[in-house]
Amino acid sequence: MDSTSNGNSPERPLTRRERRELERQREREQAQAQRLEAERETAAREDNARREAPRQEQSDHATVEDTFAAILGDAAPANEPVTNGTLLPEPEKPRRKRKWGCLILVFVLVAAMVAGGVVLWNQYGDRISDFFSVEETDYEGTGNGVEVNFTILPGDTGTTIGQRLADEGVVLTSEAFVKSILAMPEEPVFMPGTYKLQEEMSAAAALVALTDEENRVENAVTIPEGTIMRDVFTLVEGATGITVAELESAAADPQSFGLPEEAQTLEGFLFPATYAFSPDDTAESILTTMVDRTYESLNAHGVPEDQVWDVIRLASLIEKEARFEEDFYKVSRVFLNRIDENMPLQSDATVTYGTGAYDRASTTDTERGDASNEYNTYAHSGMVIRPISNPGDLAIDAAMHPADGPWLYFVTVNLETGETVFSETYDQHLAAVDEWLKWLEENPDYE
Repeated sequence: MDSTSNGNSPERPLTRRERRELERQREREQAQAQRLEAERETAAREDNARREAPRQEQSDHATVEDTFAAILGDAAPANEPVTNGTLLPEPEKPRRKRKWGCLILVFVLVAAMVAGGVVLWNQYGDRISDFFSVEETDYEGTGNGVEVNFTILPGDTGTTIGQRLADEGVVLTSEAFVKSILAMPEEPVFMPGTYKLQEEMSAAAALVALTDEENRVENAVTIPEGTIMRDVFTLVEGATGITVAELESAAADPQSFGLPEEAQTLEGFLFPATYAFSPDDTAESILTTMVDRTYESLNAHGVPEDQVWDVIRLASLIEKEARFEEDFYKVSRVFLNRIDENMPLQSDATVTYGTGAYDRASTTDTERGDASNEYNTYAHSGMVIRPISNPGDLAIDAAMHPADGPWLYFVTVNLETGETVFSETYDQHLAAVDEWLKWLEENPDYE
């Protein structure tokens, strides 16, 4: 019999066995109390979740705290046991191996979750970012410090300027540049010439710079690839003060500059580049510099002297029809394949050049059927009669080294991005043309 159960029995120390029994009893009571408390909390949470859904986050937070409290053993200690009002000796504290084991388990699980998240992010991070982020269309600020000489051509519109700004890395998108123009209280006036800009400018900063005469480069002119002779003369006049009439007069005898006897003008031989002219330069010296630079490129790309005229004509056509580097070589192959098959080249660029409306991308049935236009490659077979632009290094190289392929057709199905579809059969080409016509319907305001 336990002598402590009799209030009249004298007090005595508990034996070691009794203390162990009390400790085990205490641990059982604590465990049962924790289980009951956990069950009550679970029931309460489920009830709250049904009745107060908006407070779910707060409930979840409490659950986490309670769970960790249970694992770490930080719950408030139970009342100390007494017998007949006498404080029992403090029992030995149970070892905390289970607590540390639980902690280790928690940390392992957390580490596994983190590692899994890293793997998922490596595989799908870009897609996740694309899904949640808004696509950027504009840079911020006035540039990254890398200078760009940008040329406004005669007849340029906000759309054509914006497209070339995006192509040269000045602005992020042409759309942002056009939006900046539309946000102006008055439509800006763009003056032909070369302007000093920077890469990665905001569209608004680029617009301000292009309408500020202080940014115009004096005595320097940049001729973009594919610029026609008439516009070259206008750009030179704006940079040097030498008039278009003086330049036309100096260019009247193409053979005096060493051009092939078939050449009637300097078209095709005014190399696109950035030139810095001195006040002492004349119309003749400026044109000589440009022609000499063309022959440097022809020699660099291995063009034999007896093929200069053919290569320049083809390169001038490629320059007007292609936009991306890979496409230059494919376009070259298409034209050569068509000549081999005795098929007309049917290039709209040749038709518009002959009409004088250089900036249009499409032509009419009447224009394509006009045989009086000697540049019209719908009405006339073989290579275009004369150059239609001034080609750069890439176009000249493509004319000399076309890609291998069976293509006979191509069409640019998106005039804004320059996406071009190359086809081997006419049916494939018609499907691509339908895609182009659909784009035109969806973009009626595209200039």
